[in-house]
Parts: sequence; C-alpha cells; structure tokens
Amino acid sequence: QVQLVESGGGLVQAGASLRLSCAASGRTFSTYSMGWFRQAPGKEREIVAGISWSGDSTYYEDSVKGRFTISRDNVKNTVSLQMNRLKPEDTAVYYCALRGYPYRELGYSVRDYVYWGQGTQVTVSS
Repeated sequence: QVQLVESGGGLVQAGASLRLSCAASGRTFSTYSMGWFRQAPGKEREIVAGISWSGDSTYYEDSVKGRFTISRDNVKNTVSLQMNRLKPEDTAVYYCALRGYPYRELGYSVRDYVYWGQGTQVTVSS
C-alpha cells in the first residue's frame, strides 16, 4: 500500500516562501516519477511541477516557472516543492502524486498518476 503524506502548507503573505514536502512509503520510491498538483476552489486539479524517477527531468507549469523548484531525495523517499515569491493566485490545496508504474517518465495530467496524498492547504494573502 502506497502512502503519501504532505506537509509544509500554511498561510503567508504575498512575496513569501514556503517549502512543501511529501514523504512516500510502500514502494521503491526511486523508480517512480512524482508530481505536485494544486486545486483551487471551483477549479480543476492542475499540475504544478513534475520530476522524473531519475530526477533528470523536471516540468513546471508556466505560471510557476522561475518561482517554484521541485526536487527529490531518493534516500529519504521525499519529494519537495520550494515555492518562492508566492502570489495570491497560488492559493490552493497542494497534492503530491506518484505514477502508478515504475520507470515511467514524468506525467503532465491527473490521469497519469495513481497514488495521491491527502493535500496541504496553501493560502497566500495580498
């Protein structure tokens, strides 16, 4: 059974930084690509960033490029999202997700991921 547990969300002012972490258990973490998604009220869940199983490839949604950085630690079985210069439009519940099959390159949509964390709230005030 795969478990993903996010942490690090909170309430911050615009321009501040937060670091989200996701701890994974139940699979050989280092063989799975990972993603961070977010869902704002009334909107669909969207990908924010992704990282391949090897860590060699990353993806960022256009609105977060240059502000967010995804990374993984295959020893600690964690994936992190460093979020800088936060904006009110970044307010959402953030989820980490794991692809369902090993050695697959990073995915770009919700349907590419099988396992999900419970989510952590990020609120950015103006």
